[in-house]
Amino acid sequence: MARSVFHPLRVAAVERLCDDAVAVTFAVPDELAGAYAFRAGQSLTLRRDVDGREERRSYSICSPVGAAPRIGVREIPDGLFSSWLVHDVRPGTVVDVQTPAGAWDADPGSGERHLLIAAGSGITPLLSIAATVLPHPDARVALLYGNRAGHTVMFAEEIGDLKNRYGHRLQVAHVLSREPRDVELFSGRLDADRLRRLLTDVIPAETYDHVWLCGPLPLIDDARTVLADLGVPPDRVHVELFYVDAPPPRPRRAAVEITGATTALTTILDGRKSTTTVSRDVTVLDGAQADRADLPFACKGGVCGTCRALVRDGEADMRRNYALEPSEVTAGFVLTCQTFPVGDTLTVDYDA
Repeated sequence: MARSVFHPLRVAAVERLCDDAVAVTFAVPDELAGAYAFRAGQSLTLRRDVDGREERRSYSICSPVGAAPRIGVREIPDGLFSSWLVHDVRPGTVVDVQTPAGAWDADPGSGERHLLIAAGSGITPLLSIAATVLPHPDARVALLYGNRAGHTVMFAEEIGDLKNRYGHRLQVAHVLSREPRDVELFSGRLDADRLRRLLTDVIPAETYDHVWLCGPLPLIDDARTVLADLGVPPDRVHVELFYVDAPPPRPRRAAVEITGATTALTTILDGRKSTTTVSRDVTVLDGAQADRADLPFACKGGVCGTCRALVRDGEADMRRNYALEPSEVTAGFVLTCQTFPVGDTLTVDYDA
């Protein structure tokens, strides 16, 4: 797995999507084209200095594979990053952008059937998936998209353009929670009851090869429950949780003198091994940052997956996970921001 690093990229375009949301496109120099080649469903982490403190946020890529990287951003009240991106960033602004990351990878060459379920700005990675897979003549996509009202729908025109281009191979169902619609089923929240009816009567979930979910935790939990009840195998369900625009915790540096149980923690990044002694009361990421400041991270909330690493040796306890697929967890991957060392030694590999 190639190491994710930051490069200063110039903003090529800022497009207003609705009152509180924009799409930001980055210009990638020819010499970095390979580094910023992305897969459908991946994300970019942005970095900036705010009052002397480094801040990072992760945003999903909304453009199809092969296009310039483009992110969709909805403003969060008082958001340090989202408000800046929505109101202040202009074409020509230079932003520190990390190379693409994330385990999502919708295959454009397979001609499979994809069910996309999103709420609000959760449409962002799903738009990339739809626009990437639909050029295959056998591909089928169904989009179930929840919003408050018609004027808050992000990428409404682009979704319409895809529908016009691909016709019956793209099915779109908009559900609005605060705006009446002609059919009752499409008016209200995407809760478990409404999802069950929609995924039974309108878009039969069991007929799809892959299900992609992106939205707030209640939607994700309800959708997973309903899909399981309808017989959809868990390994066909791919999940990305909203990253709420709140500052991640400050990195905790190891004290000069560590007390209590400790672990000899070895990290592998960019082919280089480093070993340091850490307390078992701090996460792997926080403990290792005392020795290595270059470790990848963004949200520190178990959501974005940027700090993903493989446990090569030793035992670790991952307390929270909203980013890794079950197959990744089975293979030994952890989110180091949510994982604590357990035994005397532990080796984690960020290059895996």
